[in-house]
Amino acid sequence: MGTDGARSRIPQLRLDELLEELQARIDAARGTRDRVHSLLEAVLSVGRELDLTQVLRRIVEAAALLVDARYAALGVIGPDGETLSDFLTVGLSPEEIAKIGPYPTGRGLLGELIRNPEPLRLEELSEHPASYGCPAHHPVMRTFLGVPVRVRDEVFGNLYLTDRRSGEEFDADDESVIATLAVAAGVAIDNARLYEEAQRQQRWLSASAEITRSLLSGSSRSEVTELIARRAQEITGARLADVSVPVPGTDTVRVELALGGDTAARQGLVVPLDGTLSGEASAQGSPATTVDLAGDPRLSGGPRRFEGLGPAVAVPLGRTEGPGEGVLLLAREAGEPAFTEREIGPLLGFADQAALALELAERRRDAEQLVLLEDRDRIARDLHDLAIQRLFATGMTLQSAARFIEHPGASDRVLRAVGDLDDTIKIIRSTIFGLRAREERGGQGLRARAVRTVERAQAVLGFPLRLSMDGLLDTDVPAEVAEHVVAVLGEALSNAARHAKANRVEVALHATGQRVVLTVQDNGVGVPEQGRRSGLRNLAERAHGLGGAFEVISPTEGGTRLTWSAPVV
Repeated sequence: MGTDGARSRIPQLRLDELLEELQARIDAARGTRDRVHSLLEAVLSVGRELDLTQVLRRIVEAAALLVDARYAALGVIGPDGETLSDFLTVGLSPEEIAKIGPYPTGRGLLGELIRNPEPLRLEELSEHPASYGCPAHHPVMRTFLGVPVRVRDEVFGNLYLTDRRSGEEFDADDESVIATLAVAAGVAIDNARLYEEAQRQQRWLSASAEITRSLLSGSSRSEVTELIARRAQEITGARLADVSVPVPGTDTVRVELALGGDTAARQGLVVPLDGTLSGEASAQGSPATTVDLAGDPRLSGGPRRFEGLGPAVAVPLGRTEGPGEGVLLLAREAGEPAFTEREIGPLLGFADQAALALELAERRRDAEQLVLLEDRDRIARDLHDLAIQRLFATGMTLQSAARFIEHPGASDRVLRAVGDLDDTIKIIRSTIFGLRAREERGGQGLRARAVRTVERAQAVLGFPLRLSMDGLLDTDVPAEVAEHVVAVLGEALSNAARHAKANRVEVALHATGQRVVLTVQDNGVGVPEQGRRSGLRNLAERAHGLGGAFEVISPTEGGTRLTWSAPVV
């Protein structure tokens, strides 16, 4: 009986074993089904986003959820292909991240996947030859799973996962699931990139259309230049934007427009072509880039005015060999992403369109100038052929009529009127000469020469000068006096550069009708009691030789004020 009972229990035990095995397989199938559902949900969740930052965040969160990892991270490979430019984490609180310190840059085990972009699964990450250990305050991590994320044929970054919450090791199924998610992530990243690029391209096109409308509406060149710089600054997220133009006849460029940052220190600044990013782009006629504008050893020219700035790009406005219309410089804060080819490409197209816009504005200005000169010539011709002849004829008539006037007082009045008419004719002839001389001399007048002298001095001083001019400098000041004015201005600015130790210089040039007055004032150390004064004596001799005056004083607020004047009549 006992034997028969034992025999009857054996099939029952086998049946129980089969049922347990069946239940285990059913549970495994359910687990696989649930994991597949979770994977599909993760893929859909990642694919729904179009903002690149949100896509990356969703990828990390989905990866940690799918394999039940305690910690997960996504490292984005930088433009150099060797280090990480961005690092997104899951599982660490902001306080823990602050204690750990800066994010990793791709050395050690994290760099292993950069060098060998293949899945990597470890039972003990500290035993891997590339593991350098963890920094202070970093949580202890044991198991590891790393999978590269590819976007088309490019390795975009790597997914890093450590320590399952269950305490188990990562297995082949986990690796397969994360590898599948990485494929979907690559597609989502590519879509987000394309969307971002399309949005950026749309903004460039809108900016180009805005510039064209501004030109057609009659805006000045300076207004168009500011619009170009401002839109480029906004679209690229740059902290500052400068537009520099070549200084004719020199190896320098002048900052014509400065936006963002310390504009007062950059506006009007003249810097050499050699040793500056804008100069390099202007000289080569092609874009020039750097990842550290403030500390790049190549950029040694000019004063250090870019502290706190990092990535920068200088794009010529019109890609031609040698200096063109100018250069657009864009710079971001230190630590922000570098300018990539994806950004520089549309920026080049925008710069070309901007160069055409500036050329159109220049041509329109030339046409307006030509119309103005033609109008001046017509006025001068009419004054000569009509006004002067009629005044002359009237004077002759009055002069002949004076002989028949018997009253002495009336005769004297007529003769004085004749003299006044003669003086009026002389004034009109002087005006005619001024109208035509301005056309012939072009940039040879005192006003243009003073501007060029100040621009040359700015390259030496290292900061922009304040220049104000008024009066008829080009017509009332004789050529001989103008030569002395230019020489005195050059000597005064040279003295300020060599001895003043100033950071502000103001120049004022005025023609009052009787005298021309030049004032140069700085906020430097003043005129030393003991020192060479041969230069100042030369300036005084120039003034006295023309019957003028020269004075050098130290104002109560400090610095030096030089005043030089000479008669113009």
